Amino acid sequence: MPELSRRRALAAAAVVAGAPLATATAARAADHHHDSPGSPAPFDEVYRGRRIQGRAATGSGHHHGGGYAVYVDGAELHVMRNADGTWISVVSHYDPVPDPRAAARAAVDELQGARLVPFPAG
Repeated sequence: MPELSRRRALAAAAVVAGAPLATATAARAADHHHDSPGSPAPFDEVYRGRRIQGRAATGSGHHHGGGYAVYVDGAELHVMRNADGTWISVVSHYDPVPDPRAAARAAVDELQGARLVPFPAG
């Protein structure tokens, strides 16, 4: 059996200390699945003259938002849900918002009338 070194003791302590965090993170991720009760509600509205829509994603696409798709004037806005439950988009990446509707509105504000060019799927 190998001798217990300071490095191995610290590594073991880190694993033990991180286990509850990993379990909590996995549970939170499971709660954010698109079929969960906490999923964002679909929306379809005109905001500042632009049609914004959001709904559960189906089929192919570039979805990091837990199976949720957002559109501005029919063009898909790439959105992503952060670990803390906030949302960002490819247009307003450094300004997290509480939900996909707010992400769509922030993108419209940022675009200032410009057309959204779809983000290519990987």
